[in-house]
Amino acid sequence: MKRKVKLLLKILFTAAALWFVFDKVDIRKLSEALAEADPFWLFGALVLFNLSKIASALRLNLYFDAIGLKLTQSYNLILYYVGMFYNLFLPGGIGGDGYKVYLLNKHFKTGIKLLLQAVLLDRLSGLAGLVIYALLLFAASSYASINDLFSPLAIVLAASVIPLSYLATRLFFRSFLSVFGSTMLWGLGVQFLQLICAWMILKSLGIEDMTIEYLTLFLVSSVVAVLPLTIGGVGIRELTFLYGLEFLGVEPSLGVTFSFLFFAITALSSLTGLFLLNRVTTHGEKRGDTPLAKS
Repeated sequence: MKRKVKLLLKILFTAAALWFVFDKVDIRKLSEALAEADPFWLFGALVLFNLSKIASALRLNLYFDAIGLKLTQSYNLILYYVGMFYNLFLPGGIGGDGYKVYLLNKHFKTGIKLLLQAVLLDRLSGLAGLVIYALLLFAASSYASINDLFSPLAIVLAASVIPLSYLATRLFFRSFLSVFGSTMLWGLGVQFLQLICAWMILKSLGIEDMTIEYLTLFLVSSVVAVLPLTIGGVGIRELTFLYGLEFLGVEPSLGVTFSFLFFAITALSSLTGLFLLNRVTTHGEKRGDTPLAKS
């Protein structure tokens, strides 16, 4: 019942947010921008997005390896895409992270606590990269010019993210301390690939001005979308672009179009997990070993 209520609230919040956004933007401009988006740049964005997800899967496997869970990279990637599918298309049931924890604990008896810590730290390392880039771009954007202190403060905060993350890992997640440096670098690499993906979407829409501001809003919307308020971050991203661009006096239709295109790329990529569901328990059987074990 709790899951059904949460799903209903997410649907209502998503619908309300989208209705509010559509009521504020020029629908004609939005539809024209979607129709005229350059497919060459959109394909490049799709490729970069999936490269970022492959890098994310490699980072997650480092956390698994730290607790003695040995997965082949191919199986880990399959499991990651299946998790993406669960997160986006089945938000009312078991989430992608919960599915990974359940399946891996079932086969390896690693322990739910360690597995939960691994997937949590994977999310947090990604969030750390998001925050660092968001703060640095904010410092270089028009938003920082509102107050002379904003730019240096953002840089100081960005510089403090990694030390604070290390301290938190040392205090609460010592089992993963050995992979802190490598996973943090992978986290920064993942978000850099997504930044290039976002830049390609901007190019597809012909957006040449205020690139830093658009990318800042993209990263801020990605941080906000982590909150479990809407389905797949839909609605909350659009609201971020709506208010962020209106604050600068910019008509927000292109920003909302950008957000829709990013979600479409996310959904199309996540749909890959549907076609890998049947392989998630059979991968590796040809070798005669445990389906999940590294040979």
